[in-house]
Amino acid sequence: MAFRLAGIAAVIVAAILWGTTGTVQTLLPPESNPLAVGALRLLIGATVLWLLALSRPESRRAFARVPWRIVAVAGTAIAAFNMLFFRAVLEAGVGVGTAIAIGSAPVWTTGFEVVAGKGLPSGLRVAGQAVSIAGVAVLGLAGADEDGTMAGGISAMLAGASYAVYSLATVRVGEAVPSATAAAATIGAGALLTLPVLVIIPPVWLSGIEPWIGILFLGIGTTAIAYALYTWGLGRIAASTAVTLVLVEPVTAWLLATFIVGEVVTLTRLVGASLILVGLALVAMVPSRRKLGHVQPDPEEGALCSSHGT
Repeated sequence: MAFRLAGIAAVIVAAILWGTTGTVQTLLPPESNPLAVGALRLLIGATVLWLLALSRPESRRAFARVPWRIVAVAGTAIAAFNMLFFRAVLEAGVGVGTAIAIGSAPVWTTGFEVVAGKGLPSGLRVAGQAVSIAGVAVLGLAGADEDGTMAGGISAMLAGASYAVYSLATVRVGEAVPSATAAAATIGAGALLTLPVLVIIPPVWLSGIEPWIGILFLGIGTTAIAYALYTWGLGRIAASTAVTLVLVEPVTAWLLATFIVGEVVTLTRLVGASLILVGLALVAMVPSRRKLGHVQPDPEEGALCSSHGT
């Protein structure tokens, strides 16, 4: 139980860090391009993660046994998530784009796990996911505009699918190497794939103290530390649980917008945040799935108490 709770806590802290992204971006100049910001985040985060992994003998030696094909899948997926999410927010609006992308990720992940033969989730667990996803929809749609497009909604759905693929691939990588090595390899691959963005859209706006503080926090806090915690947590709980717990992110963003930016508290947003928290409580309490035939042991039941944890 302590093993599982540690994984849950790590993922929740990662989600809280991701939830600060919107507020921190207010430190950046208005002319900053979100695509360039995303690429810079991955580049800085990957650099920190590689330094962390190389500083530890066990993690450094583990690069020799990294399953690079799976890393390529994870890196491509996290790069696609960043680009698709950006397009979704532009074309569907911040509220709708975020709600569809983040809300669909647990559904994609659970579906992929079922197809992979890992068993069906319990009814109570599905109910918890449904309540949380409904909360994300309510919270996101509360700030929606009417200018959204169908293409934006499709991009958001694909962003959710990309995040699900990244999470499932990272679980596979984490079964072969320590989590520090897995995080460095997967985020490093994503950073390499998005690097051309910085050539096409150079961050000429990156001058002065405030922009550097903002971009360094985004790179170190919301990327390196957050993905290190998330990868570590994936070794202790099922991917579908982790992706559902990430729904803490919009709650964090809403709280920061309320208490720091000064957004007005509305009943709709309060209901949305409450639904997310109630649903997450159900997901955290219930094991990830019931078994179907001879499937691999569930990491949430302690079967993956691997020596690769860091």
